[in-house]
Amino acid sequence: MAQRAGPQIRPVHEGDLPALYDICLVTGDSGEDATGLYRDPKLVGHVYAAPYALLEPGSAFVVEDEAGVGGYIVGARDTLAFEALMEERWWPKLRGRYPAPRGEPAGWSLDEQRAWQIHNPRPPPARITGPYPSHLHINLVPRLQGRGLGKALIDTWLTRMRELGSPGAHLGVSMANHRAIRFYRAYGLEEIRLPIGRGGQEALFFVTPL
Repeated sequence: MAQRAGPQIRPVHEGDLPALYDICLVTGDSGEDATGLYRDPKLVGHVYAAPYALLEPGSAFVVEDEAGVGGYIVGARDTLAFEALMEERWWPKLRGRYPAPRGEPAGWSLDEQRAWQIHNPRPPPARITGPYPSHLHINLVPRLQGRGLGKALIDTWLTRMRELGSPGAHLGVSMANHRAIRFYRAYGLEEIRLPIGRGGQEALFFVTPL
């Protein structure tokens, strides 16, 4: 009897969009399931997954096993050019569906925080996008974690960025996502912390030259 093949990495196609939305949601709370945290289950995917698969599919890959697509890596060769493309082709239709939140940000729900991002997209500072212009987002559902697939996805994606002539890549990560931070450190990415706001908070980026 032939054995089933293990998980396979392949380029994304448009039929993967429902899976990308689902994966983004079930990993959307600093790597944990955010299903109960959003009223609109597609909001987090609107920001962090779907536009990449639609607007830059050549820089997107998925992991598929016998249960279906359970992980992805998406990103952009040129972050600033991709932001301009999003401003032209992605954000306008969403702004009509999700009004900008009002009131004090401290009281915003996660839906309102994502809506604010839709109306106020902000690329990383030039210190990051200058030497490391490419960026990525990666997520795996629990059944595919701890099997070397995260490393394989990043290897695949960085190879693609080299083929496209990128000099460097970056990603941002929540300070609360301790599992991801350990993974990126183990992979060998360099950490850069930048101050944000006036409360002593920092934004954490991982970078690598290519």
